[in-house]
Parts: sequence; C-alpha cells; structure tokens
Amino acid sequence: MANDDRTKIIPRKTPESAAMLAGVKRAMAITANLNRLTFNDADEVRALFSELIGKKLDDSFLLIPPFYATDGVDISVGHNVFINQNCTFDDLGGLDIADDVMIGPNVSIITSGHPIEPSKRRAFVVARPIVIERNVWIAAGATIIGGVTVGENSVVAAGSVVTKDVPPNTLVGGNPARVIRSIAD
Repeated sequence: MANDDRTKIIPRKTPESAAMLAGVKRAMAITANLNRLTFNDADEVRALFSELIGKKLDDSFLLIPPFYATDGVDISVGHNVFINQNCTFDDLGGLDIADDVMIGPNVSIITSGHPIEPSKRRAFVVARPIVIERNVWIAAGATIIGGVTVGENSVVAAGSVVTKDVPPNTLVGGNPARVIRSIAD
C-alpha cells in the first residue's frame, strides 16, 4: 500500500477543512482556464498544470484537456507523462506519478473519501496517497482508489477499479481489479 504516514483525516469545520476548501477553489479556477485550451495549446496547458501543482514541468509532459483536480499541490509528476482527456485527480491524499506513465481518457484517481457509517459520513474526509510507479499504463475509464500503489511497468485494463496494490510487471483488470497475468518483455 502507499505510505500510510501520509494519510490525512480532515474534520469538518476546522482550519484544515477551510484550507482544503481554499485549495479546491484555487484548483477550480486554474482548471477552468486550462479547460478552455485545446490539444494545440500544449505549452499553455503545461504552464497552467505547472501552476496547479506548484512545480515546473518539462516539455515531455502532455495533457489533453479537459482535466479536473481537487487541489493540485499534492500532485507530483515525473518526466514523459501523458494524461489523456477528461481525467479527474482527487489528490488531497497525495498523488505521485513517476516517469513514462500513460493515463488514458476518463481515468479517475481518487485519494479521498468518507466513512461508510451514515452518522460519520459528513463528519470528515479521509485522504490516502496513491503512487503510480514508472512506465505504468492506466487504460481508459479506470478508477484508482486511495492507498494504492501501482507497480512499475504494470497495466490497469480499461474500466477497472483498483482497490489494492498492483504488483510490478502485472496486468490487472475488473471490478475490483485482480491480477490477470504477468507482463514480460
């Protein structure tokens, strides 16, 4: 599992929840501007995404709008990363994307959620990190849930829901995702 010491519990009506809301508002403003751009505006998209995450990205980064993020500053992106259109990154728990990762269209990477118990559901947000290691391909429509590490060179099949760690060099698929087979060159 992704590093548990990064798990956050954000109670309602606290300074932490106010900071979370401010981050969401900031991200919504930046992504609204980003989503006015097209595939041909790669430099401007890269500049706005760099502003969103607070780190400069090199020319190897490519994102096709539209794109949605919850906060942005908890996203770390390596070199030669491709993010296809209509992806959603709920990054409150932290999202680490290594080099050479490809993310297909309509992928949701969701680091936060709420307690299952109805009486506690609105009381706080629980956010757990997601780590996507080098050379991973996440295919169209997949969902990755907080607390998961997707191992190096792995593939997440289209439409999969990943709730547990994915071993390196593995193809996973289904809901919940399970190992389909090993991947070898």
